Amino acid sequence: MKQYDVIVVGSGCGSLVMDEALSHSLTVALVDKGPLIGGTCLNWGCIPSKMLIYTADRIVDIQEAKKFGIDAVIKGIDFNAIMERMRKSRQESESYIRKSLAETDNLDFYEGEARFVADYILEVKGERVRADKIFIACGSRPLIPPIRGLNDIEYLTNESVLELKEKPESMVIVGGGYIGVEYAHFFAAMGTRVAIVEMADRLVLSEEPEIAELLGKRLSQRIEIHTGVLAEEVRNSKDGVVAVLKDGAGARRDLSAQKIMVAVGRRSNADLLEVGNTGVETDEKGFVKADKFFETSKKNIFAIGDVNGKSMFTHSANRQAQIAVDNLLHGTKLEMDFNAVPHAVYSHPQIASVGMGEAEARKAHSVLVGRTTYFSTAKGEAMLENDGFAKAIVDKSDGAILGFHIIGPHAPEVIQEVVNVMSWGSGQDEINEGIHIHPALSELIQLTLESLEEP
Repeated sequence: MKQYDVIVVGSGCGSLVMDEALSHSLTVALVDKGPLIGGTCLNWGCIPSKMLIYTADRIVDIQEAKKFGIDAVIKGIDFNAIMERMRKSRQESESYIRKSLAETDNLDFYEGEARFVADYILEVKGERVRADKIFIACGSRPLIPPIRGLNDIEYLTNESVLELKEKPESMVIVGGGYIGVEYAHFFAAMGTRVAIVEMADRLVLSEEPEIAELLGKRLSQRIEIHTGVLAEEVRNSKDGVVAVLKDGAGARRDLSAQKIMVAVGRRSNADLLEVGNTGVETDEKGFVKADKFFETSKKNIFAIGDVNGKSMFTHSANRQAQIAVDNLLHGTKLEMDFNAVPHAVYSHPQIASVGMGEAEARKAHSVLVGRTTYFSTAKGEAMLENDGFAKAIVDKSDGAILGFHIIGPHAPEVIQEVVNVMSWGSGQDEINEGIHIHPALSELIQLTLESLEEP
């Protein structure tokens, strides 16, 4: 059994821990199950999906060009070329990572399924490794719901969908969260007939109700949307698959498509590691329990990223990794402000949010709420953006920004100003200290904060 200073399980955000440990001349073992290394974001999540979705955005822009007086026609869409460009980029990135790992001193890379067999000891393909300091960053995988018949058919997930070689003529997507609506946007732009099935009463349940309402309205112009229904059963058919939907009143109907995709959420990979064998506790959903410093129930074993279920986004995982390794190596006691972690949904229209929603904020604060439409800004009017809007939730007593939510073009970029101010612990006054370019979408932030009133 080989002894190391640090073991890192997972090559996504775990690679940041690996780099920091190596920079301190520590010996490191990196463990990853493969077959692709680099983490979820690089291989199955953010990067490949946004390469696809950017193409979809351009298609929809062309389709909507008529409102600007532009008569444009899309003569063809090469689905396989779009998919191959994504896969080629992924392969090149992964090859670069493998080459770098092979050339790095003080590092051993173990590729294969790993599991804990005793305190601080992991076994990978018959080899055992040990360290007194371990970082669990093994991520998550698609949550597969207990739908009757699902195991008897071929279904897609956010992972397997990236391997498609031919465009499906029709698709049912089970799940109306961010993964479901993003891929619904992509495939609809490709020309696939798409239907979303969501058991809640609206899409993107974690977003503000009025944002979810507008998203549903806009997507329903291109996509068939079924909310408040349960996918009770699926089965093969002559032309593909059939999903049996059940509504709240118990009524059932069949929905047919060539392909079905499951996008109902994520589950932690902690169970695959058998973390209990090293004394690491998990919660009722299988996520590793970690304190505010990301240390688990076992001393010097840390859980970062999706595996702990705290704000399951790549940018959050990377910050968790940096905080955890800094605390360990430098003796600091840094904590993470999860309230200032933003996120985005790359649907069409786009969504970006940070902090609390109105209902949550009103439980503990006296609040002011501001709303402004894109069209209220000069740039928004030029873009003919009639529906998009921003919403601010501010503490009435001190002006602290508690939450900010945007739906519309470039929302992930526009919201960054608010994220910075919230991260600094500042409030609405600081937003106005900087001169904003006119006309620019950044004025949306100012105007929203100037419109605050009692809810």
